Amino acid sequence: MTTDLSGRVALVTGAAGGIGAEFTGALLAAGATVVAADVSQPALTTLGERMAAQGLGARLVPRRLDISDQPACAAAVAEVQDRFGSLDILVNNGAVGMGVIRDDHMVKLVTIDEIEPAMWDRFVSTNLSGAWYLTHAAVPAMKAAGWGRVVTVTTSFFTMLRGKFHPYGPCKAGLEAMAAGHAAEFAADGVTVNVIVPGGPTDTPFVPEVSGFKRSDLIPPSVMAPPLIWLCSRDADGVTGNRYVAAHWDPGRGVEAARASSEAPIGWPDLATAPVWPGSDANR
Repeated sequence: MTTDLSGRVALVTGAAGGIGAEFTGALLAAGATVVAADVSQPALTTLGERMAAQGLGARLVPRRLDISDQPACAAAVAEVQDRFGSLDILVNNGAVGMGVIRDDHMVKLVTIDEIEPAMWDRFVSTNLSGAWYLTHAAVPAMKAAGWGRVVTVTTSFFTMLRGKFHPYGPCKAGLEAMAAGHAAEFAADGVTVNVIVPGGPTDTPFVPEVSGFKRSDLIPPSVMAPPLIWLCSRDADGVTGNRYVAAHWDPGRGVEAARASSEAPIGWPDLATAPVWPGSDANR
């Protein structure tokens, strides 16, 4: 497997969090330049110190970014392209979790009367619109170059459909559908779009201590890195429209075995095979 990403430029959102930091470190270790975007400047400072301690700080560019702000997203992409000449890889990982409503949301689920409209809007603008804002800004240059990667982090179908797990679940379902549509739209342009999910509760701050889980029972965020690095490599040219359950990807078994155990189409394609579309082709 060729995992040398030297010369590639990546933008990772939510880069200072648990999964984002793993993505950032893995991309740097593979040779990419990484613009690490996060809403928290203190967390970015900590990330920079961590990467420097691992000898990975030379190609790290920390950048504060609120992905719910469309002009800020467009400006961030333009800055990356102007500075480095390209933006090859976009990793849509940034999100807010249910903990912003209540820390104990996993042991006492959140009901609709607890969710103020402003909170709903915050989730949608960050967890769904933010990925679209960045994709909208980044993809034209990727298409012109004939190569690009968009990798989006969603969640398990159970979480998407779970009662009393709004607004998080519906936003992730929207991301899943958006990724499927973009994969189909950009396939002929050399830009691949894929989804990675951990596969269950993960050992990040999104699962608070009050949830009662033993941390050792949670999925380590490091499992997210191997499928990402492969998807960003030339070995994955033309691989698009898939979701990868990272907990099932075993890098020790080789890529084909890892793909076989973790790969499926994005979303719910079996529900969209026979559209009722009067008089024309629904996909034209």
